[in-house]
Amino acid sequence: MKIRDSALPVEERVADLLARMTIEEKIGQLVQLFGWQVFDKEGAAWTLTESFRERAREGRVGALYGTLRADPWTRVTLDNGLSPRAGAEAVNEIQRYAIEHSRLGIPLMIGEECSHGHMAIGATVFPVPLLIGSTWNPELFERMCKVVAAETRSQGGTVTYSPVLDVVRDPRWGRTEETFGEDPHLVGEMGAAAVRGMQGDRLDAPDAIGVTLKHYVAYGSPEGGRNGAPAHMGLQELHSVDLPPFRRAVEAGALSVMPAYNEIDGVPCTSSRYLLEQVLREEWGFDGFVITDCGAVQMLEHGHNVAASGAHAAALALNAGVDMEMSGEAFARHLPEALSQGLTDAAALDKAAGRVLAAKFRLGLFERPYVDPDAAERIIGAEEHRALAREVAAEGIVLLKNEAGILPLDRGSLKSIAVIGPNSDRMYNQLGDYTSPQRRNQVKTVLDGIRSQVGESVEIHYAPGCSVKGDSREGFGPAIACAEKADMTVLVLGGSSARDFGEGTIDLRTGASVVTDAPTSDMDCGEGIDRAELGLSGVQLELVQQLGRLGKPFVVVYINGRPVVEPWIDEHAAAILEAWYPGQEGGNAIADLLFGDANPSGKLTVTIPRHSGQLPLVYNSKRTRGKRYLETDLTPRYPFGFGLSYTTFQYAGLRVYPEVISPNGKATAEVLVTNTGSRAGAETVQLYVTDKISTVTRPEIELKGFRKIWLEPGETKTVTFELGEEQLRLTQPGNVRIVEEGEFVIRVGSHSAEGLEAGLRVSG
Repeated sequence: MKIRDSALPVEERVADLLARMTIEEKIGQLVQLFGWQVFDKEGAAWTLTESFRERAREGRVGALYGTLRADPWTRVTLDNGLSPRAGAEAVNEIQRYAIEHSRLGIPLMIGEECSHGHMAIGATVFPVPLLIGSTWNPELFERMCKVVAAETRSQGGTVTYSPVLDVVRDPRWGRTEETFGEDPHLVGEMGAAAVRGMQGDRLDAPDAIGVTLKHYVAYGSPEGGRNGAPAHMGLQELHSVDLPPFRRAVEAGALSVMPAYNEIDGVPCTSSRYLLEQVLREEWGFDGFVITDCGAVQMLEHGHNVAASGAHAAALALNAGVDMEMSGEAFARHLPEALSQGLTDAAALDKAAGRVLAAKFRLGLFERPYVDPDAAERIIGAEEHRALAREVAAEGIVLLKNEAGILPLDRGSLKSIAVIGPNSDRMYNQLGDYTSPQRRNQVKTVLDGIRSQVGESVEIHYAPGCSVKGDSREGFGPAIACAEKADMTVLVLGGSSARDFGEGTIDLRTGASVVTDAPTSDMDCGEGIDRAELGLSGVQLELVQQLGRLGKPFVVVYINGRPVVEPWIDEHAAAILEAWYPGQEGGNAIADLLFGDANPSGKLTVTIPRHSGQLPLVYNSKRTRGKRYLETDLTPRYPFGFGLSYTTFQYAGLRVYPEVISPNGKATAEVLVTNTGSRAGAETVQLYVTDKISTVTRPEIELKGFRKIWLEPGETKTVTFELGEEQLRLTQPGNVRIVEEGEFVIRVGSHSAEGLEAGLRVSG
């Protein structure tokens, strides 16, 4: 059989296999079942379910989703879940059954969630993408992605449903934490880094997995910031803002794409032939496969209501260019009927099945369907992976305020520190959504990190004070007592995307965990948890204000998945660190920054407004955005790209040469950056472009380049950027990308609201 000959081209092997398959077997390749449901586990023993065995024998399943996933949604816990070794053994047994008991022996594709680490028990939990974006360091992210891919593939996972390339416009949206931010250029650079890191040089390598770009497209622009709500935009804006990050990652070689749940101008993405065929495949040359989000095909019938029946919905998706359905229920149930009714045809089915099979060949599954459990045990959660998680967290945490240089804290001058706040010592609160169950010693909280930093030389007083979103004030008294005894107070506030992991509640007076039978969660962020405004939940602000009456300086650390808008804290806190959800080593990374063992270099990738009523507020808004509200103007509290350091940087000598270029010509922007402080540090040099006059309206400024550099005290470096078609072009109606003649302003600086400027003219 040609399918067994790895020397043959993939296309030839796919054609040979399709010729041997029945319609039922072809439909089966489009079906992805929930992987955690295909086996039963009791104690250390587990068995494949009979329903899975039957479907596998008949070739009616092509892939599994989340076989190794563990979280409250799957109901997989530390007790009933799979260890790194057991997970590898289980996937091997599942693959073996599918291969040895089916007619054609086609291996399964094992898809897993890896937004910020392999979502399996024991795997390394890295910071969420919003923090990763704040590093402005694609090379560091690429290193992280290589680790995530190695951990996932070592257990048999072959495809991941990441990166998230949504350009976020309204941070009230609960999935803001899963994005890299509000700028398409930055998002695209991070997306390309994810493809390079996870897919490597060869998809069939033992440490590579295929990526799935999601959510295609405009999912980060929902009406009112509500998850899955319609996106209101025209094609020119779609092609200028939301599509470019996906195009960049497709050009990098991404294996798969996932349509978003939302609709655009009345057409659901899951059934949009324009997006999935014309743009993705015909214009961009994408040669991978398209997989739906969970339940998206059913939504065409019940939700969007553009399909009259299940068969109609399945046909709409298949005809639009969908190749596989996550959950698989609609395709498995309704595609046979859709074919018999003539709603779709055998050619469409062959295309979809062929794309899935091609991906399996490219992943090397026909040659190496099994993994080494010893390797999984060795690789997953390795010490060097934890060290990398700490490095990423420290580099992405943003210093927003540092009044009178209160940070870094001096261990030698402090006798006692009060650590207060609901996120001081709650491990799941600092991990973000899409996280697996954790053993307590796997996660270092802020309280853990501070204790580790100061040892016994400084007395630590701890009290949570309140919960994230509860209204109880019974913990205020103990918290105030802690602050009264301390030289310095570190307040750890924010939000939580932690689902109910059985951690229980917290005793607000002592900080001890209280396990209860009733489900408990402080969740105010994450998928499906959208908000109407951006203030702190619960009584957190009231706690801070009462502590502020003591007249002592305090430092605020935010741990959260979206920006916090609290003017009182901005005014009264001595220092503010925005830590997002920093992962399992987050507490150590925060302590490194608090005590100066690391120098902050994170920069915001989302604009933080002064008031929630300003939303949506992004740095790259149009010139025609209007002037102001009655109550406030449109200036942000903290602009896009902003972030302080323990040192200072000076920009000088910006020049652009030549000053005039042709539409297809190139120029260079050059600037001198000097570390004018006393500490070594990293600075992200940002390049923005303004098109003074254009045939279609454009943003006031647009990020078109960035470089992260390291400077010793007193050191000067010359930073250069290329200016050409990629940086200057716009998208005209009809998706025509062109560099127009005219005047451009080139700005280079430390963030979007300031910088040196120079001119550039494009002339034919």
